[in-house]
Amino acid sequence: MHFLRKLLSSNAQYAPLMLRVPVGIIFMAHGAQKLFGWFGGYGLEGTGKWMASIGIEPGMLMAGLAGSGEFFGGMFLLLGLLTRPAACVTAFTMVVAIFSVHINNGLFLSNHGYEYALALLAISVSLIVSGAGKPSLDQAILRTIKS
Repeated sequence: MHFLRKLLSSNAQYAPLMLRVPVGIIFMAHGAQKLFGWFGGYGLEGTGKWMASIGIEPGMLMAGLAGSGEFFGGMFLLLGLLTRPAACVTAFTMVVAIFSVHINNGLFLSNHGYEYALALLAISVSLIVSGAGKPSLDQAILRTIKS
């Protein structure tokens, strides 16, 4: 029980909410592109083939892991549910994206660089440190545990 309290607790007030909501939506949208082909994405099969073509093997498995990490990690961030573990998943996904896809293109997004992934990584790391903040399902769970 002590571990769960530590995992879910947050001294932050509302600032994490301002990060969680937009970044959760962004991660969910990118994950939906990979998993379901929504929002102009290629779906699991297309994303898997692309990943295999750049040497990320096995492509379908890696596409499923990346898409799931983004979609479900983003959903959990949006809700403020298990925020620290979800932020760990999204941070790891961005580290992989930076070093396997974007690093050789330099910093700038206009050259398919890593600046966008780096910004998402920074926000994810911030949420690992801060937790979900006051308005979150993590805090609601904590209140029921303490009762």
